[in-house]
Amino acid sequence: MADTVKDHAVVLFMKGSPDAPRCGFSSLAVQILDHIGADFVGVDVLQDEALRDGIKTFSDWPTIPQLYVKGEFVGGSDIVREMFNAGELQALMAEKGVPLGEQAEA
Repeated sequence: MADTVKDHAVVLFMKGSPDAPRCGFSSLAVQILDHIGADFVGVDVLQDEALRDGIKTFSDWPTIPQLYVKGEFVGGSDIVREMFNAGELQALMAEKGVPLGEQAEA
């Protein structure tokens, strides 16, 4: 987990994959990241029970999905949505030097 978070600018630990989310909360997080044009790595916690339990301990956060930006835990689906709606998620990406695609302006 630590290596994945360290090796990629934006990581979403989720249920399912970005192409096929397996819960509504993971789907919402993927939609938001896609909307702002963030290039991210999705990690399916359903494939590995140790990972699913371990990420909750790693972040000290009880739910999935979990978003990390440049190694920093951002939060779960509700926090990501609130930050996006307030423009704070886009600002965080800019502050951390994470490029966003053209969709971010839409």
